[in-house]
Amino acid sequence: MEKRDERGSIGEENGKESVQKNDLKETMGDSGEDETNIEPKVIYRGWKVMPFIIGNETFEKLGTIGTLSNLLIYLTTVFNMKSITAATIITVFNGTANLGTLIGAFLCDTYFGRYKTLGFATVASFLGLLAIQLTAAISKLHPPHCAKESSTCIGPTGGQIAFLLAGFILMIVGAGGIRPCNLAFGADQFNPETESGKRGVNSFFNWYFFTFTFAQMISLTLIVYVQSNVSWPIGLGIPAILMLISCLVYYMGTKLYVKVKATGSPMTSVARVIVVAVKKRKLRPGDQPWLSLFNYIPPKSINSKLSYTDQFRFLDKAAIATHQDQVNPDGSPANPWKLCSLQQVEEVKCLFRVIPVWTAAIIYYVAVVQQHTYVVFQAVQSNRRLGNSNFAIPAASYIVFLMLSMSIFIPIYDRILVPFLRRITGKEAGITILQRIGVGIFLTIVTMIVSGLVEEKRRTIALTKPTLGNAPRKGAISSMSALWLIPQLSLSGIAEVFGSIGQVEFYYKQFPENMRSIGGSLFYCGVAASSYLSSLLITVVHQTTNGAATGNWLSEDLNKGRLDYYYYMIAALGVLNMGYFLLCARWYKYKGGNDDAQLELQGGEKTI
Repeated sequence: MEKRDERGSIGEENGKESVQKNDLKETMGDSGEDETNIEPKVIYRGWKVMPFIIGNETFEKLGTIGTLSNLLIYLTTVFNMKSITAATIITVFNGTANLGTLIGAFLCDTYFGRYKTLGFATVASFLGLLAIQLTAAISKLHPPHCAKESSTCIGPTGGQIAFLLAGFILMIVGAGGIRPCNLAFGADQFNPETESGKRGVNSFFNWYFFTFTFAQMISLTLIVYVQSNVSWPIGLGIPAILMLISCLVYYMGTKLYVKVKATGSPMTSVARVIVVAVKKRKLRPGDQPWLSLFNYIPPKSINSKLSYTDQFRFLDKAAIATHQDQVNPDGSPANPWKLCSLQQVEEVKCLFRVIPVWTAAIIYYVAVVQQHTYVVFQAVQSNRRLGNSNFAIPAASYIVFLMLSMSIFIPIYDRILVPFLRRITGKEAGITILQRIGVGIFLTIVTMIVSGLVEEKRRTIALTKPTLGNAPRKGAISSMSALWLIPQLSLSGIAEVFGSIGQVEFYYKQFPENMRSIGGSLFYCGVAASSYLSSLLITVVHQTTNGAATGNWLSEDLNKGRLDYYYYMIAALGVLNMGYFLLCARWYKYKGGNDDAQLELQGGEKTI
């Protein structure tokens, strides 16, 4: 529900008292309706509106993940692309979609608001999925079928590639708007001033990731099975239909949503603070800057009022008022590029404080990335048969155990662990956000150690005991059951419940209110950076260990390599990152300086 301007008191009618409260707005029209039409300025419906929001997110994830999870196979089998070409397209798509969230977040916070951005992006995603489905359903939109025995296959024409790329571009547009905005939009539905609203926000982040992992499991099993074993047109048509349902569910709740308006470019204010601070770098603020610095808060600002903090004090100079600085009658600076307010300065400090924590989160996620890549290679060279049967679990499907652990642990965390910790600590979320992220970082270290031990066992059995044949283009298959991979995958899933969900909550709560979509995009930019960093580590390790006495750690045949050493290396990197994160946590000052903003992790001081 969009905010409206306060119009002051409303006259008495039918003997009722006038209303002068700030949390009410006038909804009387020209028809002379009485005060029965007066309603709260913003009606927070909380969980009552969640069926539309979480329903929209669930169907959206089922649609997009249902297509993307098997897209590599689609490009190589239906479009007859070479593996390296298809892998390059997928890599570019994923990287662009994650980095594109910055553009989507900027447009959302600056011009359109989260409601309009999400609506447009959801429709764009549907059109993108529909375009990709049509490439499978219409024979003229894909190359002729190529038999497995054929040595040469006809590749796609320029027109076929153009139509396919149009679908990818529409999906990138959709991802750029959905990923940074959907979490923030859902959290907007809860009243941040009430205890129930604060608890609702905390639970919403948990349940959002629950639906995300649920969608991934369905996509990696049922939808992928239909695509690979029944029909590509049907298998790609199912995600498109699910995306259409997502659009319908989203717009069904239109009249119930809290719709926070865009307030102009938030980055302009950030740029002004930096520019003015540089211009006034030779000035010195007074002994009590929280009293002497210029401060002005626009009456229509949606940002919460921030107290003065003594970090990044060089930015304080942007709020030093000199004799040359002029002020308008309403108290605002005449030239905002020459004088900024203390509130603006503190908002920029919020951004600066987040960056060190974000860098620590990048290294944290490198460990998670390994459980989506090299664990598949471990499964390929392990015994994947169930018991004495001939049924073998596909190697790529073992990632489902990671998602399953998340799906199981999220309700346990939200309904059992949080209330238990709340009774001990007295905090709404049980522990602080940084503590939650810290636990996630610690669990990734444990995950890497367990992964190394399991790989060492798998390799030893493969070299010392009878094997189960050879994996194509790999090596001998160890007789160790691939079920031994479940512990490391489960630990990684629990680590994400703490680390990944904690990050999303951290960015949402610590960014200024008018930049929350940009804060949401920061998580996906971190995921992209983690993927790039992981690729860099793989390249460096591969080149460094190639020809070494111990052999190439990342050999195509894991039995000839030392993947366990690589895992231990990432664990050591995680230990260093944990130390860095603890320093960041001790130094960090939460926005607002409330009880939840205490640095419990290291006993730090509260914000001034």
